[in-house]
Amino acid sequence: MSRTSRQRLVLVFFVVFALVALTAVTSANHSWNGFHWARQSNPFTVQLGDNVSGAWDSVLGTTASDWSKSTVLDTVIVAGGASKNCRPTSGRVEVCNSTYGNNGWLGIAQVWVSGSHITQGTVKLNDTYFNTPTYNTTAWRNLVSCQEVGHTLGLDHQDENFNNANLGTCMDYTNNPSTNQHPNSHDYNQLVSIYSHLDSTTTLGSLVNRVQDFVHSAPPEWGKLIRHSSNGKNSLFELDLGHGRKVFTFVTWA
Repeated sequence: MSRTSRQRLVLVFFVVFALVALTAVTSANHSWNGFHWARQSNPFTVQLGDNVSGAWDSVLGTTASDWSKSTVLDTVIVAGGASKNCRPTSGRVEVCNSTYGNNGWLGIAQVWVSGSHITQGTVKLNDTYFNTPTYNTTAWRNLVSCQEVGHTLGLDHQDENFNNANLGTCMDYTNNPSTNQHPNSHDYNQLVSIYSHLDSTTTLGSLVNRVQDFVHSAPPEWGKLIRHSSNGKNSLFELDLGHGRKVFTFVTWA
């Protein structure tokens, strides 16, 4: 084989490799086990209950605006219906902030499901840490708020390896939030995939089994640990309520 032929072969190899790598990235699946809001048409609306203080208002506005760029759903801010402990409201997501204490977590998303359908959710933002110089930045606030709300829509993380380069999405594990404050195109594509089918019923704005309204506020009440990141910054817990009902708790540790 001539030198020119070898060079051409090497070039073809790298082009094919790059295309395969690109395909793997763009087709990566970060649907969260197929959990989704039941609804009978697209686009649909997920209400975000505003239980946050003035310091969080603009952040919540950014989060709602970001996720509303999806072609299949809108997130609309409505008056909050939760108390300080962020009691859930059936058929919507309550977003809360408070000084929850030095308990180790920066933000939490809790999602109640029945079968494969999301029935309600809460997002808690811990000002005990967000009031410190390390986390009292717009970047950290946007990242955590965006990510926790993203979980309540049916999304998991795009990448769970902190050693990888940032993907430019709030659904990425990262120690540097500067470029990971908002969703990216793959998040929106994934939502289209998750909500490509329609349901015969809806869990939006409906009264779905009020027994699920118990507030699971501390680790002993989160059930079993089913995932923990290598650097200890993110965890996922599952609490089985029986009869196909579960509560999942996504934790971002400080």
